[in-house]
Amino acid sequence: MPIAPSSLRLTGATVLRDGAMQARSVAIQDGRISKGPLPEVDLRGYYILPGIIDLHGDAFERHLTPRPSAAFSLATALRATDRDAASNGVTTAWMAHSWSWEGGPRGPTHAEAFLDAVDAYAAEALTDLRVQIRCETHTVHTADRLLAAVLRHGIDYVVFNNHLDEAAHLAESDMSRLAMWAQHAGHSVEEHLARVHAARDQKPDVPRYLCRLAEAFDTLGVTYGSHDDRDGETREYYSQIGAKVCEFPTRRPAAALARAVGDPIVMGAPNVVRGGSQSGNIAARDLIQAQLCDALVSDYYYPALSQAAFRLVDDGLVDLPRAWAMISSAPAEILRMPDRGTIDYGRRADLVVINAQTRVVEATICGGRITHLTGEAAFRFLGAGHPRRLAAE
Repeated sequence: MPIAPSSLRLTGATVLRDGAMQARSVAIQDGRISKGPLPEVDLRGYYILPGIIDLHGDAFERHLTPRPSAAFSLATALRATDRDAASNGVTTAWMAHSWSWEGGPRGPTHAEAFLDAVDAYAAEALTDLRVQIRCETHTVHTADRLLAAVLRHGIDYVVFNNHLDEAAHLAESDMSRLAMWAQHAGHSVEEHLARVHAARDQKPDVPRYLCRLAEAFDTLGVTYGSHDDRDGETREYYSQIGAKVCEFPTRRPAAALARAVGDPIVMGAPNVVRGGSQSGNIAARDLIQAQLCDALVSDYYYPALSQAAFRLVDDGLVDLPRAWAMISSAPAEILRMPDRGTIDYGRRADLVVINAQTRVVEATICGGRITHLTGEAAFRFLGAGHPRRLAAE
């Protein structure tokens, strides 16, 4: 059972507060940013930044299946994902699980099992772990099942995506890649192609299906968007049905349309760190330069979140407060979470302590609990006569 939050004052660090880097202390008590005299931890030489809020990550898949033929239990994968996130400064994380016609690890049955496992794991979680449902558009016959899962598990974020055209293209141009896709889903190539054809037959019913889901999400207060919009027309279509979040637009026109209608734009942090998209899509840096990106997410790699923020600073695109906002306050605004994303009195004590010289995350505090602690910061927190309580203990 998780222990109670720590009560302490972090002094001497450079703190991101009120949109600027300031030399001031941060007090935490009862899981919130507080005031008043408390036991002190000297953090000279460190940055104290708001905890990272990751709106979309599928690193859990790597922990679930480290190798294609070597799967581990959902509980093991969640525990590893939790620690992976915490060690990289993440305090709130949406794990993006597919709800797809593909079946297998990306199908509704696996999604339901995953949601059950997340609920069961919640009592021991270090990070505020949540689930984003990536709903393939051609899953018309699962509407009732999907909405029941959203209600049962309190899902608050869904994105629509359509990878059916990609599957059809591979069937015509690259059977070896299609075979790998089928193998991952646990099917033969013939079975996978049959699923592709069955999904394509649903095309006339897809618009009504999405509108039905959109109406239900509006009633339930679920934030929803779309993933991999390839052009302005696609983004406009989703925006018109209420799917306002534009995740990973693959070309500039999609992002430009999103900006024109006021829809938030989300890109992958690995894209920034690596200098471009690993799949040949538009570079996130180009969109950031054009002010066509609001938030960055881990996509498939948690370390990229903080690395991307500092990369943007080093490249002279933005200063640190603005870069860090893309992984803290902006995501909080997109998912309507006023209790986190910034350091202010009464807000959740979600903090990242980063060595200013090495830029390594040496401590993460989530809801006032120390969820990750290493390096010199560990000596500061656990100094003689002042033992601190760790959430992982």
